Amino acid sequence: MAARVYLSRSVHLLSKGKRSHLGRIAAYKYSTAAAVEEPIKPTVDVDHTKLFINGKFVDAASGKTFPTLDPRTGEVIAHIAEGDAEDINRAVAAARKAFDEGPWPKMTAYERTKILLRFADLIEKHNDQIATLETWDTGKPYEQAAKVEVPMVVRVLRYYAGWADKIHGMTIPADGPYHVQTLHEPIGVAGQIIPWNFPLLLLSWKIGPALACGNTIVLKTAEQTPLSALYVASLLQEAGLPEGVLNIISGFGASAGASLCSHMDVDKLAFTGSTATGKTILELAAKSNLKPVTLELGGKSPFIVCEDANIDTAVEQAHLALFFNQGQCCCAGSRTYVHEKVYDEFLEKAKARALKRIVGDPFKSGTEQGPQIDSKQFDKIMKYIRSGVDGGATLETGGEQFGKKGYYIKPTVFSNVKDDMLIAQDEIFGPVQSILKFKDLDEVIRRANNTRYGLAAGVFSQNIDTANTLARALRVGTVWINCFDRFDATIPFGGYKMSGQGREKGEYGLRNYLQVKAVVTPLKNPAWL
Repeated sequence: MAARVYLSRSVHLLSKGKRSHLGRIAAYKYSTAAAVEEPIKPTVDVDHTKLFINGKFVDAASGKTFPTLDPRTGEVIAHIAEGDAEDINRAVAAARKAFDEGPWPKMTAYERTKILLRFADLIEKHNDQIATLETWDTGKPYEQAAKVEVPMVVRVLRYYAGWADKIHGMTIPADGPYHVQTLHEPIGVAGQIIPWNFPLLLLSWKIGPALACGNTIVLKTAEQTPLSALYVASLLQEAGLPEGVLNIISGFGASAGASLCSHMDVDKLAFTGSTATGKTILELAAKSNLKPVTLELGGKSPFIVCEDANIDTAVEQAHLALFFNQGQCCCAGSRTYVHEKVYDEFLEKAKARALKRIVGDPFKSGTEQGPQIDSKQFDKIMKYIRSGVDGGATLETGGEQFGKKGYYIKPTVFSNVKDDMLIAQDEIFGPVQSILKFKDLDEVIRRANNTRYGLAAGVFSQNIDTANTLARALRVGTVWINCFDRFDATIPFGGYKMSGQGREKGEYGLRNYLQVKAVVTPLKNPAWL
């Protein structure tokens, strides 16, 4: 596929020297000549296609498989074992036994630390193979997977390995002659469901704290992207993880996912994905054994550019905030609010940056944007682009398929977007930037908060008072000031409102996998209270 975007300008002017929003659709055209190149063949074998239960790779109980597809072409990469309710039962039974009878929660915390550190070392050793599988299965640029995401996985695992022997309760003074202490205990069997946009990275966010706290796990991968999780399961086994502590099921939400959420022997659920699915998971958890649920869900994050912002920096960061990972990020800065005094300048520079974005085969060096994950997501994004045009927004550039093979979409920029348009309200999850105009802080605070989501926000201003005002006023879980998408193993991540419940990463992430028990013991003739 194409590694570069070649541009040709054909400016379409109307009778009075103005361009309509339809005229701007054709203002810039992408050459797809390079898009006919044959996709680069990945240099890795797919060796792990079965379910991972009780320390072994096994076929699904039904014997069924399903294809995982290459987003560059739509062709089959491999056929994966399709887990369903019976496989979930087998996995939960293994996890239950490993928790109740096995060595993992009874092991010293330092021994758990050593196993997690060995696991991190093995991932680091196999960085290139893992990144290749991740790119092949998701369509994300290989350089992103190899140089950013896999190293982040290693960092998260080492971070939580360091926490394993530092989890402890408190000694609490109470009225009267009593010794009071709290114990922080592992919660038990954790059911975890990860999405397709960052499958390996979000696996680390889930299993890192759960394992550090002494829990056992049944994890369901997204049906679109099972390969990297199955590969690293073999590395965990090599690192010395006892049988049954981590079990990985590949399958579909309606069967394997629903069975995991409803299972009476699962003690906790953690899910990353859409808000609609999150609601279903909460319902299933409540109807079964009222298991606690951590949810990291959708977003429609505002990216606010104030009149005193460094425009060039803001343009570049807004571009990355939206287009990173093909726009398939829950926290993507998908509502770009720009002060009216700098709106025109920002728009022209944002459009120029989008036109320079390198779209093509994610295995080719220098590629910034690969294909969308699958045909369903491709069609959804194109539907939103049509709604933007039909609703009266100005399509500045993009809005079309890139090439004729695979699920590539040209980087798309809309101007003159209004808050009531679908492209400003819904989570598109694609390379579509919506640029809106505002007049003052009170207005942009009100508009930015007028959404069902509350995951993240970006604030660009050189005035510390302005930045502080916005940081406290925005109803979101993360505010990035003069930066965006700055993640670290230590920084908690999660949302307000319908963007989820709870936090992942950092010390806060441990709380999802611990029970607090109070122990009260009478004291006889204490020397002090």
